[in-house]
Amino acid sequence: MQFLRNIHYGWVIVLTGVLTIVAVLGLGRFSLGMLLPSMGSDLGLGYSRMGFIGTGNFFGYLIGVLLSSRIVKRFDYRRVISSGIFLVGISMILVGRANGFWLVLIAFFFTGIGSGLANVPVMGLVSQWFGSTLRGRAAGLMVSGIGMGIMITGIVIPAINSWAGNGQGWRTNWIILGVVVLAIAALCSLLIRNRPEELGLQLVERAGKKTQEKPANQAAAKPFSTGRRTLFHLGGIYFCFGFSVVIYVTFVVTSLINQYGFSEAIAGRFWVWFGLLGIFSGPIFGSLSDLVGRSRTLALVYSLQGFSLLLLALNPFPGSIYCSIALFALCAWSVPSIMAAAIGDYLGPLKAAAGFATLTLFFSVGQITGPALAGIMAERSGDFSQAYLLAGVLMAGGALSSLFLPEMK
Repeated sequence: MQFLRNIHYGWVIVLTGVLTIVAVLGLGRFSLGMLLPSMGSDLGLGYSRMGFIGTGNFFGYLIGVLLSSRIVKRFDYRRVISSGIFLVGISMILVGRANGFWLVLIAFFFTGIGSGLANVPVMGLVSQWFGSTLRGRAAGLMVSGIGMGIMITGIVIPAINSWAGNGQGWRTNWIILGVVVLAIAALCSLLIRNRPEELGLQLVERAGKKTQEKPANQAAAKPFSTGRRTLFHLGGIYFCFGFSVVIYVTFVVTSLINQYGFSEAIAGRFWVWFGLLGIFSGPIFGSLSDLVGRSRTLALVYSLQGFSLLLLALNPFPGSIYCSIALFALCAWSVPSIMAAAIGDYLGPLKAAAGFATLTLFFSVGQITGPALAGIMAERSGDFSQAYLLAGVLMAGGALSSLFLPEMK
């Protein structure tokens, strides 16, 4: 018990961040990749309509992002985050009850709104609770929730599909996962605190290091105008990630089943490993960015992800699919954590949440255009190889652009 008393409450905030991201991204959004083959078969959806379902979700996410910073200012982090998670849970249950393309699209659109409302503020909490020497690690631990959620869906979804039978397992999955998300909303509402000052605490900083930042309610905000160019530079890099990562996670299972001939059960095992390896991506590369810098770490991550997309598109040697999934998963969820840390570095704690919301707009535009374009390309060509190639090229551009980010003084 004494050990627990010695733990700074900032790490409880990290735990609530993990749970939030498990709920709104791991379960609420990326479960679509596992459920899409059976949903498409049951509802008679072609590749283009599958792509538009993903785009509808990401358009909702964009709206949630646009609303999030304003609503946080009016209310607070705790209420906005828990309300966003609650909306995700309710809308997931409605997806499970839908009986056609349009109803699925509308319900999943609201899942996107809830995801944006919860995800952006919870990443903003990193700069409220952590100094610059630990921001990358804290944000990396939070985004490990995506991998955890994906791993859970890879285990649970095939089992429920098999148990439910009659092609209706996808409905049962959406409802069960939605109930889990509602439980997480209640828990986060109880645990989240907006700033360390509410509990009489200071920013969490690496042992032996002194932060030069004051608590968020005392710090002088860094002028937005001085960071505008860097903000848009980061935004362009984040667009490349949004475009590419969403194509991969939305359609990789469909490609494994329809293009490469894997069974749903084996594809589910791939998804489990994808989620398991993804748990480590944020902590590893987030911590690395604390040590060697945000720009170098982003360039490394984008290079590795671009290579993994090329492996999936070209399948040049036996085992390249396995290498692609492992490599992509090991890097995938580090980018949001590095971006969250970088925006706190460049703009300071007071501007971090608004700055991350702006970055997420670029990311959201990539998410909106990626699945729709990939679905149209696959409809015409018969598979997603061309879409994966295009995504790989964009990641290469993001890697190069990352090297030109300004260094922190």
